[in-house]
Amino acid sequence: MEQLKFGMAQPLTRREDVRFLTGRGRYVADLVPEGALWAAFLRSDHPHGQILSLDVSAARALDGVHLVLMAEDLLARGVKLGMKGERIGTRSGAKGAGPERPVLARGRVRFVGEAIAIVVADSPDLARNALEAISIDINPLDPSLHLICEDPAIHPEAPQNRAFDFLFGDEMGTAAALDASAHRVALEVVHNRVTAAPMEPRAAYAEWDGDRLHLCVNGQGVWVQRNELSRMLGLQRDRVRVTNPDVGGGFGMKAMTYPEYVVIAEAARALGRPVAWISSRTEGMLTDNAGRDLVARVELGFDADHRITAYKVDIVTNLGAYNSQFGQAIQTELFAKVLTGVYKVPVGMLAVTGVYTNSTPIDAYRGAGRPEAILTIERAMDEAARRLGVDPVALRLKNVIRDFPATTLEGEEIDGGDFAGLLETVAARSAGYAGRLEDSRARGKLRGIGVAAYIEAILGDPDEIARLSLDEDGGATLYVWTQSNGQGHESVYSRMVAEATGIPSDRVRIVEGDSDRIARGGGTGGSRSVTVQGTATRATVTAMIRSFEEFLADAWGLDGVSFADHRFGAPGTNLRLTLTEAAALARAKGRTDLLDRAEKITLDGRSFPNGVHLAEVEIDPETGGLTLDRYSVVDDFGVLVAPNLVEGQVHGGIAQGFGQAVTEWLVQDDTGQVITASFMDYGMPRASDMPMFSFAEQGILTRTNPLGMKGCGEAGTVGALGAISNAVRDALALVGVSRVDMPFTPSRIWSWIDAASRG
Repeated sequence: MEQLKFGMAQPLTRREDVRFLTGRGRYVADLVPEGALWAAFLRSDHPHGQILSLDVSAARALDGVHLVLMAEDLLARGVKLGMKGERIGTRSGAKGAGPERPVLARGRVRFVGEAIAIVVADSPDLARNALEAISIDINPLDPSLHLICEDPAIHPEAPQNRAFDFLFGDEMGTAAALDASAHRVALEVVHNRVTAAPMEPRAAYAEWDGDRLHLCVNGQGVWVQRNELSRMLGLQRDRVRVTNPDVGGGFGMKAMTYPEYVVIAEAARALGRPVAWISSRTEGMLTDNAGRDLVARVELGFDADHRITAYKVDIVTNLGAYNSQFGQAIQTELFAKVLTGVYKVPVGMLAVTGVYTNSTPIDAYRGAGRPEAILTIERAMDEAARRLGVDPVALRLKNVIRDFPATTLEGEEIDGGDFAGLLETVAARSAGYAGRLEDSRARGKLRGIGVAAYIEAILGDPDEIARLSLDEDGGATLYVWTQSNGQGHESVYSRMVAEATGIPSDRVRIVEGDSDRIARGGGTGGSRSVTVQGTATRATVTAMIRSFEEFLADAWGLDGVSFADHRFGAPGTNLRLTLTEAAALARAKGRTDLLDRAEKITLDGRSFPNGVHLAEVEIDPETGGLTLDRYSVVDDFGVLVAPNLVEGQVHGGIAQGFGQAVTEWLVQDDTGQVITASFMDYGMPRASDMPMFSFAEQGILTRTNPLGMKGCGEAGTVGALGAISNAVRDALALVGVSRVDMPFTPSRIWSWIDAASRG
């Protein structure tokens, strides 16, 4: 059989967009069953407090209210309250702290927005109004809000609020190498807290038919939800079905279980009626897992020739009030995957202290540890260039990895790349900067330029399955184990099948997000979807074609049957059949086993997308207002399946990076109240904030998967934070500002300029 064509490197029109743009997308809110009841949650308005009394009797007595549940009610019904939470290995070899996170608060509240009780009523308004009838008395306790280990303790399992003490690398060797270095550069990098704020807020409904539970939720995969519902509700897994319909953005935040899903599932089981819940925007900002929120103290050592001798990172990271599903791993194990970026570092270390605070838990947000690691080292490299008095690109070129395959300090093998070539390409795009700088000065503005070289590590489960079924109408159905959140999976996968089989892409149906129809899978996250699912799809199509070649060789009594140009044929004959025609023959002969095929693959290793971002900013010193004036990026994503979709992913990632760097900040005041809990206060970036991005690809195939792909979903964010931050630092150096911290809001920039002017 000849090498199958597999949908590579051609622009692609997204077929999903027709239904999305014409209002025919089917999201959770569109699918709530007729006659469903509606849930509302009583939430804490205290960041920390002891629940002295909770009386729901008046709410239960209201007309239209069907059920009110508290933690004690769930326990009485046999529900396990404690949610799944990651616990990593610590410096001592023990696991990190594991305090219970109850789905409804039990005895104490630990962040503003924590769910305390659920009301289920005939309508959303009735449910929300009934919350007012609940009598609750909370004794406020002093909140712990800062990234320092301090009392008051939030959990008895974590004295001084320490969740873990993590160490990666060679602590003693790093200290010795730094001591012996000709130059040492240290700085602190603050990573501000942000929220994902997807277009579609979290939402779910649950149904109980007397024997089985169905949860429809806008997630990033169905199996984690199914397994957790099974565990917490005491149901066998085959008695739980989870579905994901169309999903309006996830960004990592929707990849995990949340308290609301468990509670509405139990409410549906108790009532025998569907129960729905849809988050409001403010409710989401209070309760969606937040992102980032850490402080990194960094030290780089250099020899006399400005080559890196050692790298040390010491982090204090905020976990929020509880362990989230993946939270302990993000600024530790995932940060460590790309700790040293694209550079040759002979020795280094990462030390991380995890701290609980009275705030919303932290979990995965686009990039999950890798943007944080790259921002940290790229800020350090830029600061080193400034203090050493050398060009920042030249310093990077002197230290980048050039020989491949390369084994990094993290023990990861990078099979190929051209880090130096990408840097040189991007550096050429700064041509004319001196003239633009002079023009800005003439207009009384400050201009700065910043570069950031990044590397990603594609994460998640290396295993995946695809199943292809040939349908009687001549089409095909592909069952995929990932979940689209708007990335265009339906279009990409259908074209892969079409180009490999000859079945028109509009006749290839894609099934995803249904635990009944798809037994297990890795879901969407870590930029894995097309790389892993595409490889599984390729393996499945290849296996199906081979089985038909064998079948036709037997049916025709001929050797050498092969599939070429979308036709089966035999040498020396005029016998030709399409796959659809061969499927019809197989049906006629009772060989239905040939019509449905599934294959599981395991990738040989992770891939490493990489690239370089270049940003130019202009700042008005009178107002502190910042304009992102120019932006260029060159990426190495290996083989591109659909270049226009890849470019869209990069654009979106840069926009989210810009948001964190410039406009977004999830802020608590000194009392623990979230003061940026709506779009009136939380600064989402707008299209008018973005310039036209200059995007280019210089791909080098990876050997870690047969498609040669490296993944692209998070790369834009990974590189954007460093490039924009370095550009702001460069601009403000012109007026004596020596430290900058995200977000670069006008008021903060103006205050730094003002302080510098006062000496």
